[in-house]
Amino acid sequence: MIETIQDVERIMAGERYICDSELATAVFLALKMKKPLFLEGETGVGKTEVAKVLSQGLKHPLIRLQCYEGLDVNTALYEWNYPKQILNIKLQEIGKHSEQAEENIFSEDYLIKRPLLQAIQQEADGTTVVLLIDELDRADEEFEAFLLELLSDFQVTIPELGTLKAKEIPIVILTSNRTREVHDALKRRCLYHWIDYPSMEKESQILREKIPKLERRLADQVCRFMQQVRSAEFLKRPGIAETLDWAQALLLLHRDHLDELTIKATEGCLFKYREDLHRFRDQMSDFLQSESL
Repeated sequence: MIETIQDVERIMAGERYICDSELATAVFLALKMKKPLFLEGETGVGKTEVAKVLSQGLKHPLIRLQCYEGLDVNTALYEWNYPKQILNIKLQEIGKHSEQAEENIFSEDYLIKRPLLQAIQQEADGTTVVLLIDELDRADEEFEAFLLELLSDFQVTIPELGTLKAKEIPIVILTSNRTREVHDALKRRCLYHWIDYPSMEKESQILREKIPKLERRLADQVCRFMQQVRSAEFLKRPGIAETLDWAQALLLLHRDHLDELTIKATEGCLFKYREDLHRFRDQMSDFLQSESL
């Protein structure tokens, strides 16, 4: 299905994702070169959505691994089904003793496959899965080291079973909010793309696509206001996700323009830290009086 960069743009547009040519090129090359794509950027700019859109547009299953501090191999790759193994041993004790009991309980029948192993062990029937390793920067560096074998050779090693190699190489999307630096060794195994905050024109296009019922005047006001907000210093500047939440809230409240009371009533759509809320309230008059509004 994907033969040109324009095919990528068409598929993304079909799923209502506004994709610039740089991102479309990165996705195209990742698909053609069969390399993981590492997407980095601020929270809420649409990194995770890229994997979801590709899964939907290409009609491929999506397997998602949400990273967090303390994530280990058992959660990400596999673990043994201990209750089933113990039951097998008990049955062996009751019945005729088998010298192969230990060998039998460490077979794939007793393996619980977690997201990474599910992606590796997809049947070779022509179906490619999209593997999303989301917010990698939240995981520990030890987990990064574990991923090196997977991203280099698309294989994993299980001591009791040996090396399991992918039957079909998955489409791999990794995301990071850059709360910490990801190691160079992992980045070298990927293609890289930084997703920045959108321009006012792009954000306006996203609003029209995602919330078509929003009046054009209000949509333009929202986008201009967001550009002003992002130019200020906050702990967490609002991303596209917050813009969409805010626009949806304004629509539900039947607002047709921005004013101070409306902004105060809906500020929780934009900021999730108390310090940012205080800073925003202190600067609100400046935002409202800005010539660009």
